[in-house]
Amino acid sequence: MKETILLIEDEKIMRVTIEDALTAAGYEVSSFETGAEALKAFEGADFSLVVTDVRLPDMSGLDILRGIMRMNTAQVIVMTAFGTIKDAVEAMRLGAFDYITKPFSLDEFLLLVERSLEVKKLKEENVRLKRDLDRCYNFPNIIGKSEAMKGVFAMIERVAASDATVLILGESGTGKELVATTIHYQSKRKDKPLIKVNCAALPESLIESELFGYEKGAFTGAMKRKPGRFELANGGTIFLDEIGDIPVSTQAKLLRSIQERTFERVGGVETINADVRVLAATNKDLEEEVRQGAFREDLYYRLNVIPVTMPPLRERKEDIPLFINFFLERYCSGTSRNIRISKEALDALLNYDYPGNIRELENIIERCVTLCASDVIGKDDLPPGISAQTGGVKKHALSAVAAEAEREYIVRILKSTGNNKTRAAEMLGISRKTLWEKMKAYGIE
Repeated sequence: MKETILLIEDEKIMRVTIEDALTAAGYEVSSFETGAEALKAFEGADFSLVVTDVRLPDMSGLDILRGIMRMNTAQVIVMTAFGTIKDAVEAMRLGAFDYITKPFSLDEFLLLVERSLEVKKLKEENVRLKRDLDRCYNFPNIIGKSEAMKGVFAMIERVAASDATVLILGESGTGKELVATTIHYQSKRKDKPLIKVNCAALPESLIESELFGYEKGAFTGAMKRKPGRFELANGGTIFLDEIGDIPVSTQAKLLRSIQERTFERVGGVETINADVRVLAATNKDLEEEVRQGAFREDLYYRLNVIPVTMPPLRERKEDIPLFINFFLERYCSGTSRNIRISKEALDALLNYDYPGNIRELENIIERCVTLCASDVIGKDDLPPGISAQTGGVKKHALSAVAAEAEREYIVRILKSTGNNKTRAAEMLGISRKTLWEKMKAYGIE
């Protein structure tokens, strides 16, 4: 596809000469005599580069530059006559890529055009790479590169731009709150409040007043009016963590506040409007809670507009080395220690099932950093339950299962690295020779 260039030059001979040179060089050119015509064309098209004279009959080229900088990411080259270098300096300050002084050779001009378009491509590529890197590895604070997490990242990207209610599901310790925080700060509400409520931590007698506020005298001790969390979140987002623990007595009012975006304070009669996006999370099976009568069916369906499920750590074990490095850096920060983890300890951590998920792994690494006598965490430094899981009778009984799990894990790592054996060996914490031997033993091509 040809690069498109917008040319603005009031001198006809100069305009035609430049247009012919650009066209002959393979560019698609739209040329105009006045700034007004050019800006009108610019608003309705996608130009890669704008070349404008600094002096035009109807406006200054600097005014055109200001308008383009507000509207688009196109590069701008300003053409100036000899003696107007002050204008050229001002153009650079406003964001022009470069300037060229008349008279100039066409070869010099075409070289400048080529360089400006190359820089534009590099900028766009950097933006794309950063976006892909954020999506795959840290989006923006969620660690993971496994296939399971790529699906979560893709879902976050799709739902963040909307105002849809999101229900985040997953076991305790999987990072549901991080997902909610990321959705908010990737949304158009990011400059408005994010109010977090742990429904399980609030007593049943207080949860309604905490969510919706209360009027003075509503109950004993209510000495003055207090706004609730929905009121504080107006214009922003409210995150209802552990939504499965909210009392049935409060669920009807919560349903109404989500559906109609209105509520009344406890003890009040005034209807309050609140433009609030609702994100909720739970580690409970809400469908089962509905069947048992512990959760309203209509509230469940109102919350479950877009479900996002966080996979447990045992289903994304290729992410474990990333977490280990992250937590090692966190807990070694501010100290003079540079602690590493041994292959035996890493193998044990990779074979563990983590009922407490990421939170449990973080606690393990913090414990090891605190208690480890050397700068290398060995298998014996791990909590007994983890080091014992791969030893003794259990190891003998499950040897075949462990071997198959190791084979599958090696295959996944090789696939994730594009069959780069050096990189795969680094991620597995083994030498390239050991990896080759394991591949041979397991029949991995």
